[in-house]
Amino acid sequence: MALRSERLRVVLQLEQRREQEAQERLTQRRGSLQRQQQRLDELEQYQADYRSQVRQGQQGTVDVRSLQGWQAFIAQLEQAIQQQRQLVQTASEQLESARLAWQQAYERRRGMERFIETCKQQEQRARDLAEQKQMDEASARQHGRRR
Repeated sequence: MALRSERLRVVLQLEQRREQEAQERLTQRRGSLQRQQQRLDELEQYQADYRSQVRQGQQGTVDVRSLQGWQAFIAQLEQAIQQQRQLVQTASEQLESARLAWQQAYERRRGMERFIETCKQQEQRARDLAEQKQMDEASARQHGRRR
């Protein structure tokens, strides 16, 4: 019959696979957050550039229709920025959730490794005791023959 530590290797492999999957999800979520943040940064930069252009365009005379158009477009940009901020927030929450899941998977794997190591130590102690017992019995038999 296989030793307990050897039978537990299957469980360890399962925990290692779960940890790897959690690590992959974490990496995906981190990339998603970075992409969403980059889009937000681009929108904010575009809005700042557009406002600057509008200010420069207002140096002279501006008709009301153009001014209203600019204001409407800036309002649309602001709405897009708010939506993108929400996407960044969601991506951030998903990243944190993935980080926690990976951390739990990591801890389960490490716990299983420690448990297997403890089992190995117990198995080694049992082998040592059995060997010592055999040696004691052999010594007792030899001593008994001498008498």
